[in-house]
Amino acid sequence: MKKITSVFWITLAITVALSLWGALDPIGFEAISSAIMNYVSVHFGWYYLLIVSLFVIFCLYLIFSPYGKIRLGKQEDRPEFSYPTWFAMLFSAGMGIGLVFYGVASPVSHYMKTPPTAEPGSMQALEDSLRVTFFHYGVHAWGIYAVIALVLAYFTFRHGKPGLISATLEPLFGDRMKGKWGRTIDIIAVFATIVGVATSLGFGATQINGGLTYLFNIDSGFVVQLIIIAVVTVLFMISAYTGLSKGIKYLSNANMILATALFAATLILGPTVYIFNSLTDAIGMYLQTLPSESFRLAPNDPDERQWVMDWTVFFWAWWIAWSPFVGIFIARVSRGRTIREFLSGVLLVPSLVSFLWFSAFGMSGIDAQNNGVDIASLPDEQALFGLFEQMPLGFMLSILGIMLIATFFITSADSATFVLGMQTTNGSLSPPTAVKFVWGFAQSAIAAVLLYTGGLQALQNALIAAAFPFSLIMLLMIYSFYKALRKDKARENQARAK
Repeated sequence: MKKITSVFWITLAITVALSLWGALDPIGFEAISSAIMNYVSVHFGWYYLLIVSLFVIFCLYLIFSPYGKIRLGKQEDRPEFSYPTWFAMLFSAGMGIGLVFYGVASPVSHYMKTPPTAEPGSMQALEDSLRVTFFHYGVHAWGIYAVIALVLAYFTFRHGKPGLISATLEPLFGDRMKGKWGRTIDIIAVFATIVGVATSLGFGATQINGGLTYLFNIDSGFVVQLIIIAVVTVLFMISAYTGLSKGIKYLSNANMILATALFAATLILGPTVYIFNSLTDAIGMYLQTLPSESFRLAPNDPDERQWVMDWTVFFWAWWIAWSPFVGIFIARVSRGRTIREFLSGVLLVPSLVSFLWFSAFGMSGIDAQNNGVDIASLPDEQALFGLFEQMPLGFMLSILGIMLIATFFITSADSATFVLGMQTTNGSLSPPTAVKFVWGFAQSAIAAVLLYTGGLQALQNALIAAAFPFSLIMLLMIYSFYKALRKDKARENQARAK
């Protein structure tokens, strides 16, 4: 336990204080979190759009530049995990619950309730529904993760630095990152991680509750969601105890098997040809509109601007809040890959899988909607189960869906406890089990408090507020990384010249 740093105690104290505040004064907590969220959304929506597009451009530049040949580690290092296991681990940690929660709900909502610009239920809204969903889950989302993961992997495995966010800024600020300024950076990263993961745990508990309500008429409310969080907390603690190479690895592979089975069943039992036609069409529209969509803020149209705030800015904030956790985890499992191999894999493969997923589930939901089944009237957390009810073997598919949400819940929380433990024990690649347990309980407590104080809206408020300060650190990380990269490349060129 001697490895525990002051970052652990300070962040834990902040987390406990916020949990108590939310539990004792839920109205005040929700009001202040809403005020912060509204301020950030109104005044800095442009900032979120610019920096996320910058991350994507930076990743694409590195893929095609000579820097792409540089290995994340020593020249003789090779990847620890096979491609299938690597993809499964980064995908389970990076998207998980979000895909299952929004797989049906997002496309159906963009068609029938919240289209970007068209009339709800119109042909234009139908054509836009899949395209904007691809935008929110495509290369922009993974570009955010990739930047953090790349910078951390580079400094950790090539320069031998501890796996801390503060350590990546040493080329800019030197030894000041080993003192109070470095601790402040790490505290912000740890807190953003806690809120980001707690938000997803809240979504997961809500959707499991939604499935149980839809299938078994079990009450939908905070008490049931609290029980779900408690049960899953015990399960991911068991997984965390077994370590990275066993618990997370096996559960990630189990996730992919369950997700593949559910995807294949939906593809076969749903409108298969319509799904593939829609996928092809939406990819074309996604690529065609990607530049304009990346910077769309609609300053002269209040309704359209509000849509961008509610959807695009929310998703960018969600991915940024998750990025310390997902980035550190992806970095940890990516040693030995080249920058080009790493970025190509992280940007493209999960994006394509997301496109396939949303095409199958989203267009099946829209097809059911157009054939008289009112999927759009269901709460978001029940949309998936409303779709399955219309299919053969629907009850079995719903049970598989609940199992998939639970395993994604477990792997996300399990991976996060590892990352939080690592960040609060000076970058240790094997954080003490007791530390991981503390963070596991802290995540669950914050998720419960956010659900208690305002449900899904409170989750979204907390996310956007927590992401903002960390986004500033991300910009510094990119500059620090590029500075170190140029220096290393120049050194290599000099060595070859001799």
